[in-house]
Formats: sequence, C-alpha cells, structure tokens
Amino acid sequence: MYLIRRAKPDDLDILLRLARTVHFINLPPDREIISEKISRSRASFQAAAAGEKPRVSGRAIGATKDSPQFMFVLADDEGDSCHGTSSIIARMGAPGHPNLSFELRRREFFSKDLQTGTTHMTVRLHLDETGPSEIGGLVLAPTLRKHPERLGKQLSLVRFHYIGLHPEQFSDHLIAEMMAPISSDGRSEFWEALGRRFINLSYTEADRFSQHSREFMLSLLPREEIFVSLLPPEARHVIGQVGPETAPARKMLEDIGFRHTGRIDPFDGGPHLECKTADIPMVRDTRRAEFAGVCPPAQAKKQGFVSVEDDDGEFRAMLTVYCDADSGGVRLLKEAAEALHAEPGTRLGITPMGATSSAASKGAETRKQDRNRSGAQV
Repeated sequence: MYLIRRAKPDDLDILLRLARTVHFINLPPDREIISEKISRSRASFQAAAAGEKPRVSGRAIGATKDSPQFMFVLADDEGDSCHGTSSIIARMGAPGHPNLSFELRRREFFSKDLQTGTTHMTVRLHLDETGPSEIGGLVLAPTLRKHPERLGKQLSLVRFHYIGLHPEQFSDHLIAEMMAPISSDGRSEFWEALGRRFINLSYTEADRFSQHSREFMLSLLPREEIFVSLLPPEARHVIGQVGPETAPARKMLEDIGFRHTGRIDPFDGGPHLECKTADIPMVRDTRRAEFAGVCPPAQAKKQGFVSVEDDDGEFRAMLTVYCDADSGGVRLLKEAAEALHAEPGTRLGITPMGATSSAASKGAETRKQDRNRSGAQV
C-alpha cells in the first residue's frame, strides 16, 4: 500500500538520486536547490493549511524562487520511504516579471509571378505576466514505473486533488511545460541550434541558472521572429514534441482537458500545455467530508483520492475505495484509515476518480488535433 505526502528533509538524498535520472528544470540534480525546495514546500503546505493567501514578490523574472511550491512524494503506508515526487508551483511569473516561452506562428508567402507560395513556421519570444500555476517535477523510481497500481499516474493526479482543496492558493489557469526529447547526456538539439546562439551556456548550465533567475533569457534572447526553417532538421523535429518517457504524462493531461496552444519551451522546444483550472473535473469535484468510521470491503463501492491534513500542513493522501455514510460523511477501509491517521471526526479531502472519465472523449479529440498541429509545425 502506498500513500502520497509532502516532502520532508529526510527525503533529500533519495530526491537527489531521482533527479539524476531525468533532466527536469523543476528538479535539478543539485543538493542545495532541492533542499531549498523542500523547505519552501513545507512552508507552503503550512501556510495553505492555515488559510494564508499566497504572497509572490516576483523578484526574479519568471523564476520560482519566491513562489509557493508544493512538493509531493510517494511513500509506503508507513510514510517513511520516498519512491517518487511531483510538484505544483503556485505562480510562474508576475506583473513586471514575466514567464518566458516561444510562440509558434505560421507565415504564408505567395508570388504572383511564379504562382506559387510557401508556408513557414516562426518562433517569437512570448512574455506571460498572468502568473499561471505550473504542475511539474513528476519523477517515479524506475523500478515502479510499470506498477499495477499506476503509481506515476497517482503522483500526477494528486496535484489536482490538492488544488481542489485549496483553490485560493493557485491561479485560475494551469500550465505544464513538457520536455522535448533530450539525449542521454543532457543535450538538447533545439537549445544547441537556437538558444546557445544567443546565450553561451550549455543546456544544463542554462537550466541550472534559471532556478535562480531568468533575467538572462529576457536580456539575451532576441524579440524578433525567428524562422524555424533556418534551424537544422534535428532541432526542427523536436519542436512541440515530447520524449517517449514523457508521452504518457502528456496523454494523461490531455485526457483531463489540457491542450497545446502553440507555445513551446525556450530551452528545449517542448510543448507548453494549458488549461483553465475550473475546467478540470478533478478540481471541480473535490470536496471535504467528515471521517465517519471504517467500513467492510464489500461496502466500499467508490474509489478516489482521500486525504488528511493537519494545522501544521502535514498532508497524507491515497487512492483508495470508500463509501458514503448516512450522516453525510465518508467511511474508509480500516487499513486506509490507519495509513492516513484518520480518527472519528477527522476532516477528509475527497476526489471521486470517476470525475476524470467525463473528459476522456474530449481529451482524445484534443490530442488528435494537437498531434496534427505539431506535425505541421516542423
């Protein structure tokens, strides 16, 4: 049995090892940065539990240094282990301190004399000051990536459960910066062909420095349109695409309403997916209920995320079966109640997982449209 809780300092060594298995901007393999993220996350959970409104100074352009961040980890039912992580950044950018991306545009040209035309895709720096919330940093230990309980999916979806519990902490729209294909040694063809022409840092160095500030990108990247056709084929082919390990995460997000709106990451060219927070079924259907005692397995007909949090911000959640009580509360299996430390009268967070199915057909059509769009972009 597994549960999901907030990260704690004892998780640092394992999180560092997990970070070394991927190339994520939200989880760089840097002990100091991860330690700071854990500390900020614990303070963010505590502030949310106390009902404090988030404060974002936006001191560093487009960076996350001052934004509340919520870092989840997958653990066994004792809560002591750490097998994976995911996170939510409450605000990416702020007025005067934009979050940066490249916007893809289609340019058409036609010659009357030749009676022929061409179509070109361009990229142009896009500055977003609306401060969307970002979901990211999803990493699961390699040994659990084909687990029958689909633990990676649980780590991803628990974020929407938490957003539904604390909507005041987050923006009215969400983004997910999906990673384009990256080589095993951390090389990005898109960065080498474009970004490094203007910023003399390797992809890894630029990625690492952006944890502190993205001012260098705003100052050094050109504001003019850049024709994608001028880039080498290796760079063009990754624009708007994701690597094989990221493809399942993209599909899952598109199934619940995220879509690619034509913006890509300025580092690796991966697609930025976006969605209105209120349009996500899991967020809409999340509620609170009182723990009304245990129930036998035969009566537990519903399934969903159930969570418990205390005044200090400790958060424990799990995907489990449950049943509604006549009192309006919720009854849990004995094992789940013990793992969550739920006692009679404890306030629970509830997200029925059936809520995701209503978006499946719409998400499938969105994926088809976005795949067609991505193919035209390169």
